[in-house]
Order: sequence, then C-alpha cells, then structure tokens
Amino acid sequence: MYQWRKFEFFEEKLSGKCSTSSDQIEGNISCCSSGRGKIVLGCDDGVVLLLDRGLKFNYKFQAHASSVLFLQQLKKRNFLVTVGEDEQISPHFSPVCLKVFDLDRMQEEGSSTSSPECIQILRIFTNQFEEAKITSFLVLEEAPPILLIAIGLDNGCIYCIQGDIARERIKRFKLEIDKNYYEKGEASVTGLGFRVDGQALQLFAVTSNSVSLFNLQTQPPSRQTLDHIGSGVGSVAMSDRSELIIGRTEAVYFYDIDGRGPCWAFEGEKKFLGWFRGYLLCVTADQKSNQSTFNIYDLKNHLIAHSIVVKEVSHMLCEWGNIILIMSDKSALCIGEKDMESKLDMLFKKNLYTVAINLVQSQQADAAATAEVLRKYGDHLYGKGEYDDSMAQYILTIGHLEPSYVIQKFLDAQRIYNLTNYLEKLHEKGLASKDHTTLLLNCYTKLKDVEKLDLFIKSEEGVEHKFDEETAIKVCRAANYHEHAMYVAKKAGRHELYLKILLEDLGRYEEAMQYVNSLEPSQAGVTIKEYGRIFIEHKPTETIEILMRLCTEEGEQANRGPSSRTYMSMLPSPVDFLNIFIHNPQALMEFLEKYTDKVKDSPAEVEIHNTLLELYLSPDLDFPSISQSGSGEREEDRLTFAASLSKSVSNGTTGDNLKDIDDEKNRQERLRKGLLLLRSAWLDDQEEPLYDVDLAIILCEVTNFKEGLLFLYEKMKLYKEVIACYMQAHDHKGLIACCKRLGDSGQGGDSSLWADVLKYFGELGEDCSKEVKEILSFIERDDILPPIVVLQTLSRNPCLTLSVIKDYVARKLDRESKQIEEDRRAIEKYQDETSAMRKEIQDLRTNARIFQLSKCTACTFTLDLPAVHFMCMHSFHQRCLGDNEKECPECAPEYRAVLEMKRSLEQNSKNQDQFFHQVKSAKDGFSVIAEYFGKGIMSKTSQKPTTDALRSINGF
Repeated sequence: MYQWRKFEFFEEKLSGKCSTSSDQIEGNISCCSSGRGKIVLGCDDGVVLLLDRGLKFNYKFQAHASSVLFLQQLKKRNFLVTVGEDEQISPHFSPVCLKVFDLDRMQEEGSSTSSPECIQILRIFTNQFEEAKITSFLVLEEAPPILLIAIGLDNGCIYCIQGDIARERIKRFKLEIDKNYYEKGEASVTGLGFRVDGQALQLFAVTSNSVSLFNLQTQPPSRQTLDHIGSGVGSVAMSDRSELIIGRTEAVYFYDIDGRGPCWAFEGEKKFLGWFRGYLLCVTADQKSNQSTFNIYDLKNHLIAHSIVVKEVSHMLCEWGNIILIMSDKSALCIGEKDMESKLDMLFKKNLYTVAINLVQSQQADAAATAEVLRKYGDHLYGKGEYDDSMAQYILTIGHLEPSYVIQKFLDAQRIYNLTNYLEKLHEKGLASKDHTTLLLNCYTKLKDVEKLDLFIKSEEGVEHKFDEETAIKVCRAANYHEHAMYVAKKAGRHELYLKILLEDLGRYEEAMQYVNSLEPSQAGVTIKEYGRIFIEHKPTETIEILMRLCTEEGEQANRGPSSRTYMSMLPSPVDFLNIFIHNPQALMEFLEKYTDKVKDSPAEVEIHNTLLELYLSPDLDFPSISQSGSGEREEDRLTFAASLSKSVSNGTTGDNLKDIDDEKNRQERLRKGLLLLRSAWLDDQEEPLYDVDLAIILCEVTNFKEGLLFLYEKMKLYKEVIACYMQAHDHKGLIACCKRLGDSGQGGDSSLWADVLKYFGELGEDCSKEVKEILSFIERDDILPPIVVLQTLSRNPCLTLSVIKDYVARKLDRESKQIEEDRRAIEKYQDETSAMRKEIQDLRTNARIFQLSKCTACTFTLDLPAVHFMCMHSFHQRCLGDNEKECPECAPEYRAVLEMKRSLEQNSKNQDQFFHQVKSAKDGFSVIAEYFGKGIMSKTSQKPTTDALRSINGF
C-alpha cells in the first residue's frame, strides 16, 4: 500500500440516518437497490422503503408478508422486482416468491397509505425446480418487456426466468455448476454478473471455490470454468467494461471471457466491492483493529482517490452521482467526487503535474482542460530550465494552446532547436500559419540544416504540403535556396512562381521555355501572359512557336480536321498576348502574320488586322498600340495616337537608343503588305471590311500612305475625297484618269466629279489647256454642265485663253440651235393637231351627225332595225351589243387604256421618292419636271371625266 499515493478527490456530501423517525424503518435492512433517482430498501419485516434525493423518505409499502430477501430497481421501466417470503399457503408450496411492482401505478390501501400495484407474482420453486436457499439475485433488462432473472442457490444451481414477466409469458431453465463442489458443500452461488457483447449474452457465476462463465446463446447453455478459486458474498462486482471483479483477502482480481486478468494487491478482507465511474470501491475489514476502511482506487493512475474509516457497512450502492454506504445501524454515508478543477488545484500545489495529466486523460476530460494541464506542466519544467522536457509538453498542447505563447519563450538563439521541433509539429498537424512557415524555414536556414529543409520541403510523393507554399517559396528565395523554392512551386502547381525563379533569379531561359511547353494549354497561356515580355526579349522565336501552339492547337487541329469558328472561339486569342510584345513589335508582326496565314476565320480577325495595319504603316515599328481594345475604341484615343504618330513622321527619325528597323527597303515592303491587307480584308462581296475603317483612314493619313487612302475612299464611295487626294498631290494625269473611272454615270459613277475637276482647274492659276480640253470633251459628251457655267468656272483662271473653249462653245451653240429648230417644228405640229381636235369637239357639240353605215360593225351583215349608232361613227345591231348598249365595243378598250394611264400618272405624282430619283438621275432634271407638268399630274386640281366626254363615246 505504501506505493499508492493518497489524495482526497472525494468528499462527504450527506450524513445521517436513512429515515426521519424511528418508526419508518422498524425492521433490519436486508437488501437495497438504486435507480431512476431513488434508493429502495428492503427489510426483514417485508416492508420496502423508497428514498428520494438527499435520502429523504418518500413512502413505504408492504411487499411481502415475512421478509424481503432481494430486490432490484429496473432502469428502463419504473418497475421493482422483489424476492421475499410470504405466508405459506400449503406445505407443498414454498413461501418464497417473486413479485413485480409498477411504481407508476399506485393503489389505495386505506385512507393514509398507498402502495404500487403488484402486476405479477411468480413462485420460484416448482416441481421441476426444487427448493433451496437463495444466495444471489440479478435482473437483466434485455429489451423491455423482456427480462432475464438469474437466481443463485446454495446448492450450486442457478434458476433462470426469461420473458415478459408481467404477462407471465416466460420460460424457465436451470444452470448447474460442477456437482463435485455441491457434494463438498462448497457450491453456494455467492455472486452473479451478466455480460452483454452485441448479440452475445453470457453469465458469470461465482461460488466460494470457483468462477464460471455460462454462454446463454447456445442450447443448452455451455459452461466454462475460469478459476478454481471463488469468493464470498458481497465481494463480487461488475466493471463498466463488463469485467467481473472478485475480492479476496490477498488481492482484487478481474476476469473476462478468457479467464483471470489483472489483479491488484490490497490486503484485508474485502467486505464489499463496487465500481463507480472508473474507480474501484472497496470496503476492507481489519481483523486486528476490528474496523473497516472504505477506499476508492484509481487503478489507471495507481492512486487512492479517497480513504476513510467507517462503521460496519451493511450495503453499498451508487445513485445521484454519489456513493452511498448504508451502515448496520441504519445510518448512511454519502460520498461525492470533487470537481476536476479542485482536484487539479490540489495536484498543482504539490507540483504533481504528471499525476494531474494522467488524471485528466483517464477521466476523459475535454481536450482544452488537458491542454491547460500540459501547459502548466510545461511552464513548470521551463522554469526549472528543463527546456527539452518542457517543449515535449508544449507540443502536446498543439491545437489548443496559442502557438505564439510557446514561440515567444523559445525565440532565444540558444533554444532554436526546441523552437524548430515545435514548429515542425505545428506543420505536421496542419495548424501552421504563414508566419509559422516563415519562422520554421528561417530556423532551417539559420542552422544551415539542408537535410531537414529537404525533409520539410520535399515531402513524399502524393502527400500534400502542410504549410503555405507561397510563404515557403518566398523565404527560400530570400535565403538563396532556389532549388527548394522551385520544388515547392512545381509540386504546388504554382507555375508562375516557378518561372519567376527560373527567369528572375537564375536566368535559365531555355529551361523555362521547356517547362512552359510541358504545361497544359490553359496553364501555359497564363504563364505566358505573366512572363511573356522576358521570353520575347530572350527567346522570341521559341515564344512565338508556343503562342502559335496555344492559339491554334496544331496538334488538336490535326486530329479534328479543318478548323471551325466555334472551336477557334474556345482557344486563346492572339489579342490576349499583345502586351508581351510592347518592346518587340517586329516579333509581334511575325507572330500575327503566322497566325493569319494559319487561321482564316478567327473570331478576333478585326483586332488582329487593326494591329497589323499599325505595324505595317508605322515608320519605325515602335509606337503605342491603340488597337488592343478592338473596334469599340474611342475616337479621341485614335486622334491622340494619330497626332503622336504624325509628330513621329514629321521628325523623320526615332531616338538614337531605339533599334534601327526603318530601313527604306523594309519600309516599302511593309507598305506593300499593308495595301495587300487593306484589299484582301475588304473584298467586293463584303459589306464591311475585316478591320476598323476609321482607324485605317487615320493611319493612312498620318503616315501619308496615299495608295491605302485612295483604296479606302474608293471602297467607301467617297469619290470627292479620292479626287481631292489627286488635287492635293497636283497629279493631273491621275486626277483625270480617276474621273474617267469614277465619273462614268453609265457604270454607277458620279458624273458631278467632272464639275469639281473643272472647278479645280478653273482656280488653279496656271496653264492647263490640255487638261481642260480633255475635261470639256467628257462634260460635252454627258451634257453635265451648261456652257454658261463652264465659262463662268474657267474665267477664274487667268492663264486660260478663249481658244481653249472656242470649239466647245461653237459646238454647243450649233447643237442648241438645231435643237431649238426641232422644238419649234414640234410645237407647230402639236398646235395644228390641237386646233383640229378642238374643231372636232365643237362640231360634235353643235352640229348633227349623219350615220351612213349600212353594215353592222360587229357582224358585217346589213344593218336593220333596231340599230344603235355611236358618236364614234360605229353602228351595231341591237342584238349584237347584248346588254352593253352604252359603250362602243370597238372604242371602249382604247378609252379605258387612256383613263388607266392618267390614273397611273396621278398616283405616280404622289410618289415623291420616285420623282426626286428621276430628277437626280436624269442628265436634264428640268426636262423631267416639264414632263410631269405636261402630263397634267402636277396641277393643283384634278379633273374627273365629265359627262360630255362620256357622251362622246356613248350612244344616243
């Protein structure tokens, strides 16, 4: 016993008599039980008492007539099972019986007392089960309402009753221990214990000379002997791990299904054994001093949690979280466990930190409480200078103790090894922050421990890093451990950081290119965007190849066949990579040329062509790009760029520090490519070109690219701007050739261009007789301008003589004289015809008409009555006209045609768009207007056919 430390982890809670008056317990207490918040006492006078919390008397009732031998309070149902002696009705029946009381159903027994209803009474001994002395009793609640009752006898037998006791749906069976013991008188059953393991149900049976185990799952139940030494009554208990506990004079033994297990040597006679929350309860009698000692053992931590000298104990049980000892004088002692904080304070005052740690761990305290004990122990060791042992305790607190608390204690350089160990454990448990990773790596680098750094950085393949990768990379780079930083970046998939180290720290451009080639297309695209400028500067050719692979997916295209616009829209666009060429426009031009040669239907064609135009037309291939935003770019940005580019052109050269790539030969080649691009990207069948027209015009203007500007103006049908370019360049030959091509109205040209050209030469101020004569020939051919306008226009040029227009004027006068003569003859003809028509009309109105036709116009037979004569001098038989006697069948169609024509002209007069189109497209607009007036469709009033006009064709 001297090896066991003693502590007062328990304290006395309640003390006093079990009853408030002497008449409440008249007999001696023969048995007791607990459960469902009550203590049940059975007396030798057959009375059962129930005590509430605090050992307060609740009520009592007469359970048996003679005495209560055993009882047990059920846990799952509020039932009480008792075994006692009643009055013997017949000599053939034993007075011992088993009763089941329902404590929730009370029945009145007079006016002052009440007792629970007895729902079942069973005779224990029958003809098949001979009577013997009952030495032990145990009830197992299998699955309510099924009970299994084991009754141990002094003859070595165990009577079992199983089933629904309340309804008497039961079965009985008997278990026998070895008969040899019975013959020797040593077979009395002193203790029982049920062991339930899943579906397996077993029963421990203890006699004074044996320990047996019955397997109740087999039929019949099988028995095995676990030990040939038994125990007396009261020194048998069950642990919470379903182990049988037996107390003997020399020690306490534990048994499981395999036999005897561990034993604990405690001297003295074991009067009572019990189990409470992992503690072993033992009442030991000292024969010398005739006193009893109650000890509470913590077997895990090898200490005595409580020890007290007590009177003679008659019963021991547990309820309300306390241990209750009932003495032979009917008094009770209630012992309760102290709270964890009180127990720990007691240990801390004695510096028993190891015991405190074992205590919290054995009692399954929460992790935070355990960590607090470990912290205090670590602080204790730290104060004693035992840094290694202190750190071992601090490591156990990881996850609950703030790491900064420990780190601050070990920041001293002499304790850097301990700090390194702690930080490693933090990372192993995945609780390290970025700062912890930085600190650990700094420790490795300060110690120059490459082996540990390798072990920390280069973890096993497939195992994720338990630290912040970006922080590790940053620290390794700062300490010049570039290989380690690259390893972490590669394993973590941080391709941008891996390349950053290769390019910025090591300058290994070839290796960087190979790494990018090994990446997936999406990852390679991201890295190229990030570090493309460096790649273009040092490896332009290889970079362009990678970009071509990304933007065209040549390998995929080979498998897919011809590229589709839908598939191409899923690939990166070359526009996304324009920014990496900011210092190398020559490489950009090569890349875009290769791309346009490879891909003909790219979704970004407009942006690509805009960029190529800038490159082709730029005088020095070094200017700020303005086409990256595409066709939606603001006009003011373009004008700003045009101004800056114009200034560059006017200066004629770039800075001396720029690369000299504006050689004249290259310049002309680029202009040729630019013109080819303008033409190829705007075919005749396209309404809109595959580039920004406004941007192209600005570029051509600021770079004085005449060919491109003329092409754009001509495609946009801005013919006046086209001839303005020739005028500005004083290219008279080209001007006239352009007008010949664009001024032919018969081929959709604008004939007004000749008027603009004539005006230009009229204001030129130099001799241009040859050009004017040629222009006048076209003006005269198409009758574009009146002679008076031509004379007024050319009169402004003092260098032109009358001889230039002499022939033109003479021909115009002669032609107009002939035209006037023809018009005069036509007028006279129309006047004569008009006079004749008016005379005929007057004659019809005033004079009678003589009809002399003798034949019918329709049938050509001799005309007879009845006959119809029309004013148009046609005559018909009335039978030949039929129902239509008001119109001449011969003249009516012609008249209707005239009316329809007039009606159509009147409708056309309301179509203003047609009228103005005819005026605009006609050589002589005045003639169109005169024609409309002549047809009478432009008068303010419209006259309908009069009644007299109708009568002229109707009969009389």
